[in-house]
Amino acid sequence: MGKVLGFLILAVCILICEAAIFKPISDSHRSAALDLLTPKDGSFESLEVTYKALRSFEVLGTGKQPDIKAVTCKSVVDTVRSPSSASKDLFQALRVNRILKCELNNEAFAGIASRLKDNVNSAGSLLDYYYSVGSLVLIEGQASEVDVHLGGADSVFRAIKALSQSDGRWRYSSNNPESSTFAAGIALESLAGVISLASSEIDRSLISLVKNDILKLLDGVEKYDDGAYYFDEKLVDAHGYQSPLSASSAVVRGITAFAIASDEDLNLPGDKILGLARFFLGVGIPGKAEDLFYQLDALASLENNRVSIPLILSPPTAVLSLTRKDQLKVNVNTVLGSAAPSLSVKLKQIFTSGSKDASIIDQDLKFDPENAVHFLDVLPENIDAGSYIFTFEIVLHNPEDKKIYAAGGRTKVPIYVTGFVKVDHAEVAVLDSDLGNVETQKRLDLAGENSISLSANHLQKLQLSFQLTSPLGNAFKPHQAFLKLRHESKVEHIFVVGNSGNFFEIILDFLGLVEKFFYLSGRYDIQLTVGDAVMENSFFQHLGSIELDLPEPPEKAARPPPQAVDASSKFGPKAEISHIFRAPEKRPPKELSLIFLALVLLPFVGFLVGLLRLQVNLKNFPKASAPATFAILFHFGIAAVLSLYLLFWLKLNLFTTLKALGFLGIFLMFVGHRILAYLASSSAKLKSA
Repeated sequence: MGKVLGFLILAVCILICEAAIFKPISDSHRSAALDLLTPKDGSFESLEVTYKALRSFEVLGTGKQPDIKAVTCKSVVDTVRSPSSASKDLFQALRVNRILKCELNNEAFAGIASRLKDNVNSAGSLLDYYYSVGSLVLIEGQASEVDVHLGGADSVFRAIKALSQSDGRWRYSSNNPESSTFAAGIALESLAGVISLASSEIDRSLISLVKNDILKLLDGVEKYDDGAYYFDEKLVDAHGYQSPLSASSAVVRGITAFAIASDEDLNLPGDKILGLARFFLGVGIPGKAEDLFYQLDALASLENNRVSIPLILSPPTAVLSLTRKDQLKVNVNTVLGSAAPSLSVKLKQIFTSGSKDASIIDQDLKFDPENAVHFLDVLPENIDAGSYIFTFEIVLHNPEDKKIYAAGGRTKVPIYVTGFVKVDHAEVAVLDSDLGNVETQKRLDLAGENSISLSANHLQKLQLSFQLTSPLGNAFKPHQAFLKLRHESKVEHIFVVGNSGNFFEIILDFLGLVEKFFYLSGRYDIQLTVGDAVMENSFFQHLGSIELDLPEPPEKAARPPPQAVDASSKFGPKAEISHIFRAPEKRPPKELSLIFLALVLLPFVGFLVGLLRLQVNLKNFPKASAPATFAILFHFGIAAVLSLYLLFWLKLNLFTTLKALGFLGIFLMFVGHRILAYLASSSAKLKSA
């Protein structure tokens, strides 16, 4: 069998721009949250970061999450009870407390409620209103007995509304002329808080003005080709850069909060609400904890709102196999993966990728209630291996659901249909250059093993041909069809195999290629690569070799380029180094060595005899215990040095001997100094006596 690689080339991202697959939140997000939202030393760096992590876990419904309640609640309680806490810190502490339910009594809430009301009345910027009003709303939800209502809610509403601009965006303060999309989001959330805290009903004309601002804001929304909508933040100032993700999240949170608080039908276009949901889902799994929070918080706002709840149509897989006779299946869920209401899905059209021509289908998909999936038993008969755009339409059964859910118009989904492509009539031949007569021809089995051996000179040509047929018998053109010739010196040459219908052919005229081949004669390995994203039997086939006899290169002919060196090779094992030591010199006979040893020891024996004959005087040997010990150690040290010399002569090397001699020298210097000092002291006492 051939070396079927089964590599489906990843051309998914470049084939279709106007269609994309958006999938609801899944377990992959939950796994990513556990990796991204990990506290250090049992807590997060601030209450703001803590809230974003807790909110993300809350939206995901993750049961397993870090245990930070003890440490975090202590920080929350300290912040709430501290009289010097800023409005922003109180706001973050109350947001965390909403989730963790720390031990705070009504007295603590009442103490900060009056301070927050004063902050609302003295606020000078949009952020001052946002933190103060937001904190009061949080207190209302956590301690209903505490009075948080605003007496002058109309004036506060007007003060915030005064910061709005004609394009629906907001300014951060009256002193800042620049408008911001992110500021619009927090302004709408602040206005929603003012409405819920008002002791009397807000003037409906003011709410209508804000409704118009929201519509103007949506008029400036940006759009991708795949139907995703997003808000771009153009203002970069002291508040920092806000990415499209954070700006869009703030606007969605503000719009949904205002719709709930005002109880007003905003009549927002469903396609833009659905487009915003697609934008957040199109982000995939963010790589930063902050981006994950913005994504999940916005999707949670879209999941539970009075505007319209987006419905997401997505296939379990975008690849269908004709060989396995796969069924077309799609799921319809909310953005967080909840079940959709009663509905049906219709397959309306099928576009061939890269073509505007479409097949009109208009067929209802069946519904499997057990697996909550809509499916089509059999693909349409004209569907061959290739890439397509399937157009679906969601039809809600209950008329009331149309007021609640945003299904959008038609949803385009890229689908890749794979199949087994038939490869036959494969031949390779050597042609005569003049008449094109076949001199050598061999058939190839591209589904099996090949090992052909050809020879040619520069006056001949190499011809390779084969046919590709799709599962339905149509001509099939793969993304890749390459012929590679590789010289034994590792110089490679790659050629694109052209086609006419389902017939593929390439002819290499060696006379015109001698310069490209650098006049290198010798053996060339022949390799053929045919691959496509929808071709299940893509292959990389070694066909054999051809022996080329090319003319000698002229003097100024180009030389082959130096071959690239594998960078990883320098980290591999090095060649073993073998040392060859000099053979030991021939030693004298053993008897002669013993005689020499006796002659060497003879003077030492004579020395000992002389000491006995001369009656050595040992009167100066110390008698006190300490000096005597040093004297004995000194003589033992001298004996050790002599023994070391003997060992060096017998078996030790120079480095080991010098190391040992260094330690012995230090020892001898110490004990020798002590005994000599004692002898000098004794001699001085005798002279003085």
